[in-house]
Amino acid sequence: MKRRKANDPVAIQGSGKRCYHDGDYERAFEYFSKAIEAGDAVAEAHYCLSFMYRDGKGIGRDAQKRVYHLEEAAIGGHTKARHDLGVHEVFQGRIERAARHFIISANLGHDASLKAL
Repeated sequence: MKRRKANDPVAIQGSGKRCYHDGDYERAFEYFSKAIEAGDAVAEAHYCLSFMYRDGKGIGRDAQKRVYHLEEAAIGGHTKARHDLGVHEVFQGRIERAARHFIISANLGHDASLKAL
């Protein structure tokens, strides 16, 4: 709690995950958003928000916002987000872009991306 009050983004994000798993999606959204605003180590918070926008939990479904948060997480080095962007590109019919995402993710150690290639 001390770390969260001190605006530690990792602690804030952890609070968001706890709320999400407890089914308190509105508070989870608030914590993930606050973690992103707090600065460092925000890739995981962006990734969590992408799931919330995908599933519409606590917020409405929004494909554009989902992709935005996946992109931000991938830029931050989140390998699963990079893989998920590759999957998204496959469904959009952009195979070359998908392959680039899978290659980056596979180089970072994501086995599913290697299999997707």
